[in-house]
Amino acid sequence: MPEMTAPQQIEPKSLGDYLEVMSKAVFQSGMSWCVVNAKWPTIREAMCEFDVHAVATLSEDDLEELAQDTRVIRNRRKLAAIVGNAQRIIDLDEEHGSFKDYLRSHADFDATVKNLRKQFKFLGETGCYVFLYVVGEEVPSHEEWQASRDAKSRR
Repeated sequence: MPEMTAPQQIEPKSLGDYLEVMSKAVFQSGMSWCVVNAKWPTIREAMCEFDVHAVATLSEDDLEELAQDTRVIRNRRKLAAIVGNAQRIIDLDEEHGSFKDYLRSHADFDATVKNLRKQFKFLGETGCYVFLYVVGEEVPSHEEWQASRDAKSRR
């Protein structure tokens, strides 16, 4: 089995960068990361290169077409979640002056994760951790994070 490596971090330049990283976490939820990574170039193409405003305005008809498009992972609920997440990113960006300011408006990592899970669909604990790590936000070490999750599961 190949050893897992940490995903590459980015410095987000636009809301679309945040949407792309978040959407990858959404698609990877419950799926093989290898499958998602292999399809990513065609997913990007089908999802308007993750232009946040283009994705946020996709209609129900557009979603139906995407749900039949072999370039994407054809999970209608995840596709709809990504559209809703794009809309929410725009809203939070406007409310806080920037999406980065929204991410940094919480007391700590756990509060940020809790709020992300409340604000966005199909974003679980692991997805939040990976999302925050990739976009360069402060996260606990993987070992510390895993130990805290293990402790929660024993309660």
